[in-house]
Amino acid sequence: MRILITNDDGIYAPGLAILEEIAAELAGPSGEVWVVAPAFEQSGVGHCISFTNPMSISKFAPRRFAVEGSPADCVLAGLYDVLDGARPDLVLSGVNRGNNSAENVLYSGTIGGAIEGALHGFRAIALSQFIGPRTANLADPFEAARHHGLATIKKLLAQPGWQDDADYQTFYNVNFPPVPASEVKGLRAGPQGFRRDTRFGIDPHISPSGRKFLWIKGGPQQSPTLPGSDAALNLEGYISVTPLTADLTAHSQLAALARAIE
Repeated sequence: MRILITNDDGIYAPGLAILEEIAAELAGPSGEVWVVAPAFEQSGVGHCISFTNPMSISKFAPRRFAVEGSPADCVLAGLYDVLDGARPDLVLSGVNRGNNSAENVLYSGTIGGAIEGALHGFRAIALSQFIGPRTANLADPFEAARHHGLATIKKLLAQPGWQDDADYQTFYNVNFPPVPASEVKGLRAGPQGFRRDTRFGIDPHISPSGRKFLWIKGGPQQSPTLPGSDAALNLEGYISVTPLTADLTAHSQLAALARAIE
């Protein structure tokens, strides 16, 4: 098996090292694991690509490269430069530090890497570790992902819902709960949720020189979403798995819209 992996926390992130270990075990001794990750942190860049600017790429070690670009850039670089046309069997993005449940899906560079893989017709999975009070004092905050990541990926690869021939191919968003590995209750499939009592916002600051700077700040991540949806499952101790596509069409609204305007 040939696996291409990326992330949005950067080439030196501990979550990437964990994903490398998981991918190596999944690929087996005769397989290949190729790492193409951002040279610097790219959290929150979503699915952006460096369309108007060139990117530098550096080889750190055999099958290990850093790109000055987004996770989606890294997947493109991996597919069409590093692998030079050789097809991966799987694209993995993560393991992100922090959850990509609920509305975080829309901002996540980790998700962006998986989207790019799926858009090119490859099976892709995004993986994130929810961080919370129960993980704060663990020697390894990624403990749940480290212990349960391989089995989770194997289960996803074995199930029939990949839709490999679809125009917008299904990919999967996996979030490991904010609990020790021994307290993980299992896997649950659930939809993307929405934290109704929190939003991203702005935190303004004045620098010593008198200039105004704006920091983007997130809301409380321990707020549950509707029962059975991703963040709610995570806070209950489950690994959430959500099938996603890059097709943003609100299909349930098309018929009513057609009746109203045609």
